[in-house]
Amino acid sequence: MNKESIQLHVNGVRHEIEIPPSKTLLEALREDLRLTGTKCGCDDSSCGCCTVLVDGVPMLSCVMLAASYPDASITTIEGVAQGEQLDPLQEGFCVEGGAQCGFCTPGIILTAKALLDRNPKPTREEIAQAISGNLCRCTGYTQIYASIEYAIKKLRTTPVAAASGGR
Repeated sequence: MNKESIQLHVNGVRHEIEIPPSKTLLEALREDLRLTGTKCGCDDSSCGCCTVLVDGVPMLSCVMLAASYPDASITTIEGVAQGEQLDPLQEGFCVEGGAQCGFCTPGIILTAKALLDRNPKPTREEIAQAISGNLCRCTGYTQIYASIEYAIKKLRTTPVAAASGGR
């Protein structure tokens, strides 16, 4: 199988990898970069488990060819925390029980992060609309909404977050 050398900019680090042109971004992240937080739930873009941020926009990595994104800034769940400090969304999922089995959690957190980056004070309806492409089979979403709302409250009360416009 023919392979090509590509560069991916993931979580602030540039990686050069050799992959077949048909390899998805999900496969490259998990298999080549060993970033296994991004999950494979369906392989057909119907569940949202594979969501990553590409230039700040939530995208489904299971249907994206890795070679198509050499100049993009890609963020996976591994790139959300700041060192040992969890992102308020990650903390919210711990505190409010939004992560049941945890399989869908990385995709939902990244989708919610994109929402909060563009709208730091979304309503529950806006949260529901934003994460509507992310399926969770364990909860009734109430704990997920509470987890995101926890992060919203924390971001409003954190001096660093307030000084940076909410994020």
